[in-house]
Amino acid sequence: MSLFSAEPEPEGADGLPIADATAPERSTGFCVSTRIASDADEQARNLSGWRQTYDQLTPGTFSGSVSELCLQDLTVFCETTSHALRQTCEIGMDAYWFGIPLRNEGSGLIDGHLITDDALAVMRGHDEFELVTAGGYGILGVVIDEAELRTYAREVERIDFSDEMLSRQILHVGARRKTGLCETLSVFLQTAQAGAQPLSAVASGNVQSCVLAMLFDLAGSWRTDDLPEYRSKSDRYWIVMQAREYILANRNRPVAVPELCRQFHVSRRTLQYCFKETLGMTPMSYLRAIRLNGVRRDLSAPQPRLARTVQDVASDWGFWHLSQFAMDYRKLFGKRPSESLREAVY
Repeated sequence: MSLFSAEPEPEGADGLPIADATAPERSTGFCVSTRIASDADEQARNLSGWRQTYDQLTPGTFSGSVSELCLQDLTVFCETTSHALRQTCEIGMDAYWFGIPLRNEGSGLIDGHLITDDALAVMRGHDEFELVTAGGYGILGVVIDEAELRTYAREVERIDFSDEMLSRQILHVGARRKTGLCETLSVFLQTAQAGAQPLSAVASGNVQSCVLAMLFDLAGSWRTDDLPEYRSKSDRYWIVMQAREYILANRNRPVAVPELCRQFHVSRRTLQYCFKETLGMTPMSYLRAIRLNGVRRDLSAPQPRLARTVQDVASDWGFWHLSQFAMDYRKLFGKRPSESLREAVY
């Protein structure tokens, strides 16, 4: 099975168990764990943090898989099943689940409601629901700790949403935007799975913030109380100058977009608007350039042979997609990161 394609361009920067006794323990170290099942009951137990019962509806030998990336407050997973199933599901925690079906030949139903090609499924933890899926079904899932979701909404998106805003089981986001989300989440899983070592804390924080940013961008009905048009041009310029000063004062470590939002009490949307107007680039692009320079300085510092690898340094600065990092590095500096390291070794 290969679900992984496409190259994301995240705009955000910077497991959640309490599962029942039959569920596997969540993995640690910010790496992907993959579990294979040969019957529906085994498949139901393979997703950590859930209470589930799966009933196989069509005949034949069952096969299924779950690939799961557990971050600090968020889990991304991909589940595939070979046969039609009726699933009774409950997230056993204070969390929200976003279910994003892949392009499947058959359809899926949540509590009898069709999950269309332009839609996501949304459920709150401790609310049992029924999911019916066709044979050969694949679905991506994002499980977010409720407290983290609300904190991020308040401090980064500048939204104070009510429970009703996430009470809908079906969230229509548009087929193109849903496809983009599927591709990006798949790349996250593929990259973490292919890595020689787990994601660093900084890199996993970047992934988590990026996933949250994408979900808030998709939820068009969530409204911000920090609209950029309500700020004067001088205010927007001041925000960018203060943000630049802060970034440069902390250039010895990776600074993320959520950190800037919290520091200057602006929404991610406002910060992006101000940077685009003032500098002609997004805050993510600016921060990426600063982080690349941090990598270059670390790689160029004299060091004994085999003391550190390019992957070690890149991960410390929050880069998780090594091939994309290498392309960005070469584009900015005209050389490969391995060349900078080789020149510095004594």
